[in-house]
Amino acid sequence: MQDSVLHSILSGERAAVTYTQSIIDLKTGEVAAVELLTRFEDPDGRIRTVGGLLEDVTLAPSMRVELDLLCVGAVFDALAKTPVTDHLLFINLHPMTLDAPDFWKKLSPWLWNLSIPPHRIVLEITEAFAGHDLDKLEEFARRLRTHELRIAVDDLGSGVASLTHMARLAPDFIKVDRSLVHQAHRRPYQAALLNALSVFADRMGVGYIAEGIETAEELQAVVDADVPWGQGYIFDEPVPLLLND
Repeated sequence: MQDSVLHSILSGERAAVTYTQSIIDLKTGEVAAVELLTRFEDPDGRIRTVGGLLEDVTLAPSMRVELDLLCVGAVFDALAKTPVTDHLLFINLHPMTLDAPDFWKKLSPWLWNLSIPPHRIVLEITEAFAGHDLDKLEEFARRLRTHELRIAVDDLGSGVASLTHMARLAPDFIKVDRSLVHQAHRRPYQAALLNALSVFADRMGVGYIAEGIETAEELQAVVDADVPWGQGYIFDEPVPLLLND
């Protein structure tokens, strides 16, 4: 089933659809930014995320890069057809894709077609980068910044190697993983870690976002930990991006 779905996506038979989810300023309650997510319709007509396919350990690296490039390209194509926004726009990017020459060939045309400046685009690099060469990551970050793009480290806290890699990447934003947010009101070590990262982010001038907030208790724990921005189903669920006619 998964192989057939993957083939149908890569062949263009099954379209990648862009969804959005808000990132909220926890002090004002207003939308601070928007994350752009890729979804597709499975054979049963249900909307699925692409994450499960990208995380499949049996998937060949070349196929993973091809799938990620298709998803990123679909997001940029959708953005080129949307009304101008003042919000920051977060786009997911698998670190393996940074090794692909096709990504760098396509990046400038993607940005050229947008009606918003590149500095409003934040590329979220998942914590899977922890297995990548540190020097190469720094070079990739430098190249992205020459395009005026910002960088976010996604899923921080889901692995032990990430802090060193995060420090070398020197991101503009960090997004802590749902695993640190879940039940944080009952787990003082998690709450303390959320707060420690808040102090770090404030000192370094880095944006700080807690992902996966689902309950009022978790939201209160995140606010008590001085996390400035939050994201999760307690605020809204992903919805299809509205395109210009």
